[in-house]
Amino acid sequence: MANIAFVFAGQGSQYEGMGKTLCEKSAAAREVFEIADKVRPGTSEQCFTAPLSELSITKNTQPCLYNVDLACAEALRENGIVPQAVAGFSLGEIAAITFSGVVSKEDGMKIVTKRGLLMQDAAEKVDSAMAAVLKLTNEQVEEICEKYEHVYPVNYNCPGQLVVAGLKDEINAFAEDVAAVKGRAKVLNVSGGFHSPFMAEAAEGLFEELRNYELKLPEIPTYSNYSAKAYSAGDDLSYFLMNQVKSPVRWQEIVENMIESGIDTFIECGAGKTLSGLIKKINKDVTVYNVQDAESLESVLAELKA
Repeated sequence: MANIAFVFAGQGSQYEGMGKTLCEKSAAAREVFEIADKVRPGTSEQCFTAPLSELSITKNTQPCLYNVDLACAEALRENGIVPQAVAGFSLGEIAAITFSGVVSKEDGMKIVTKRGLLMQDAAEKVDSAMAAVLKLTNEQVEEICEKYEHVYPVNYNCPGQLVVAGLKDEINAFAEDVAAVKGRAKVLNVSGGFHSPFMAEAAEGLFEELRNYELKLPEIPTYSNYSAKAYSAGDDLSYFLMNQVKSPVRWQEIVENMIESGIDTFIECGAGKTLSGLIKKINKDVTVYNVQDAESLESVLAELKA
């Protein structure tokens, strides 16, 4: 039997029409969007019909992607596929903690909506950007970052890929330094320098918001972006989720820790296939699937049941 983990997609994977065919296929997915519309009216319509430009605004991206992530996972659970562990990349962690019972679906939607508003507000106060650095070691990227006052390594994605956040005027010079040592810096389709000190105010705001909710221990082992380990008794989940906003995402370490715990099959839940690609670069021996719509759901169910 496979030891399965669900992993939840993060910001940047959004696309027009996401979630629509899944809701037509799955009652569990529809329920996720119905709850979302009660908390934030118009969310399902935005996912299904809004142009990419609208979906790429952080205050929209986060609640919309959260719902697609969670709907995919609930559609799998509806069909008898239950994971042994879960993790989410950045905002995907909110879907992960909701799926694992830390908060209710209603509260998860409230939290992610507030998170998106706070992070957009913080991003608008600083002219910042993010870039994925390819073909260099983490140590090389960290060394180049040290030359700049406002460029930070933030997403440790996989071997040979580390994302940085920084002021736009410094990112351009940083990219030239990367090219000089035969690396490549690719600017990402996000609206701010997330997971960096630029997000300190958003992190504090989220911490205040989280005080309004009872955060339970996960019913399924759930890995933290901040610690790269599964949450355990005694952890202050609010503290971890607050720090996640302004600290690096340790994705490679999370995946390696999940594999070490016995996970051999990953199902990416949500829009796009970004995490699937990263996981295969981290470990070629694991099995990786993606569920993002009705077609991929049917395909994955058929393969797992075979």
